[in-house]
Amino acid sequence: MNDGFLVPPRAISVPLKFQREGIKYKDLSAEEQEEYELQEQFHDDEGNLKEEIGSAALNKWLFNKDTVNKVLMHLMENGIKVEGGDKLGKTIIFAKNKKHAEFIVEQFDLNYPSMSGKFCRRVDYSVKYVQSLIDDFSVKNKDPFIVASVDMLDTGIDVPEVVNLVFFKLVRSKTKFWQMIGRGTRLCEDLFEPNKDKQEFVVFDYCQNLEFFDANPEGYDSGVQESVKQKIFKRRLELSIALQNAKPEDEDMASFANSLKDQMHDVVSVMNLDNFIVRKQRKDVETFADRDRWDSLSEDDQTTLSSKVSGLPSADDDDEYSRRFDLLILNLQSAILQNSKAQENYRIKVQELAKGLEDKSAIPSVAAQMELIMELQTEQWWQDVTLPMLENVRISLRDLTRFIDKDAGLVDVFTNFEDEFDGDSTTHEIVKSDPKLKDYRKRVQRFINEHRDHVTIRRLRNNEPVSPTDVSALEEILFAEDGAIPRDEYEHIFGEKPLGVLVRSVVGLSRKAAKEAFSEFLSEAPLHPDQMTFLDEVVEYLVKNGTMEPKIMFDTPFTLINDQGIAGIFDENESKKVIELVRHVNENAVIEKTAGK
Repeated sequence: MNDGFLVPPRAISVPLKFQREGIKYKDLSAEEQEEYELQEQFHDDEGNLKEEIGSAALNKWLFNKDTVNKVLMHLMENGIKVEGGDKLGKTIIFAKNKKHAEFIVEQFDLNYPSMSGKFCRRVDYSVKYVQSLIDDFSVKNKDPFIVASVDMLDTGIDVPEVVNLVFFKLVRSKTKFWQMIGRGTRLCEDLFEPNKDKQEFVVFDYCQNLEFFDANPEGYDSGVQESVKQKIFKRRLELSIALQNAKPEDEDMASFANSLKDQMHDVVSVMNLDNFIVRKQRKDVETFADRDRWDSLSEDDQTTLSSKVSGLPSADDDDEYSRRFDLLILNLQSAILQNSKAQENYRIKVQELAKGLEDKSAIPSVAAQMELIMELQTEQWWQDVTLPMLENVRISLRDLTRFIDKDAGLVDVFTNFEDEFDGDSTTHEIVKSDPKLKDYRKRVQRFINEHRDHVTIRRLRNNEPVSPTDVSALEEILFAEDGAIPRDEYEHIFGEKPLGVLVRSVVGLSRKAAKEAFSEFLSEAPLHPDQMTFLDEVVEYLVKNGTMEPKIMFDTPFTLINDQGIAGIFDENESKKVIELVRHVNENAVIEKTAGK
């Protein structure tokens, strides 16, 4: 940010009372207290009214209309606008869960009916055609302008037009916090009007994350939470590897082992390679889309599938309850295979679900499986239970579990208690800027604009070698008494940084020069689409930044194409050639010191 390659945030902590303190019965109006008393979840096990509902319940199972409405109103009034101030700029709302995101979109549509169904949309792994929705969000003047995201846009997404970030959930991981902040940092030229670029973005924090990281700068890194889908994939993988090593002779067991691999292959084979998350692991996905590749999985295969493939999004029409039943049966099968004591707890859960289904006998599809449902509740059925028997239970009952009455404590509650902004908003400086450096860059930019036709600046922009004579001519103007900056101030701020590198960082590299740098490499052999995309990213980076450290090609945005960066796109010799070409571009910006300096 200090070097001008990213824009800084303006972080605002908004004191929303319910989000910070929860909902207290005594603070509600008489009408609201009456509504509070009617909610079964607001009573304890003995029927006594709870004095308060903690803030942790908000947006988990308790959804309060006025809280969401106030956040949306505050955002719409105070967020950075585009189109002459008439429209809110591109905005990401980090929501707590799917239901929270749905509720945000629902309330937005009710409050802003003229923009209903298009301006604000939900983005999570359950949304069909979600990649198309993300692609639309990435277009400057196309709806949606607000996306309520559940995990998908916390990392990886690269939309320079994003100017507002809304933290509507707790974040305690330092790594994730900064990844989320990073969604707003990209430069964007002419965002507001010609020659009026993006200068900052705003972070609205409604959950005291800024205060937390002020007090706990290292955060609490607890790792990324695995989804139910990922757990199912990994459990099937573990079971299939164990059975592959055991080489069962029993025909039913061998068939079951084969079916596990079929199911994992089915998941991988329908992964959308155009999805920006899947695209990072394209090579592995294409490898395991071949069913024959699963017949004999090695240890390396298991590591790749578990660490790189298992968490990728895939298309399916399953509901949450079916997936959770799949995981329960898989956990039980694994516990039986390992002779673990945990199998008893899993068995009890299956029997409880069977009891719940027995109460739904009026539903034809449930009635059709009633014989199995009744048998599961007997001890005899479980005495010689096998993994294939449990697989049959899973297949027979998984789609019926959605009919079971859920625990009352898990039922969502929707209220409309009046929330309030409890005090003044606080601005946090989460990135310390260097005013001297910022002022210097403005003066250098002004200097370059005034001397755009100077031979040295022109050569730097066109990737032409610069001689000591060229740099002397530039220094005479730059370091003159009325120049952009005194020499001693330059040396104090930048030390030994070559002047050409600094100038190149301001003027960038002409697109023609950047493409010409790779023209010979492109003519040597045909490249596949990912390689072309990668080189296009390199060219774009050089055009904007002027030079490039080769190590950047192992980081974002290059890891969005392949998680190994350049090493995953090109072979060793090709990677070396690309790196050498980038270094050559850099060398043309390094001006040798003149004699006597």
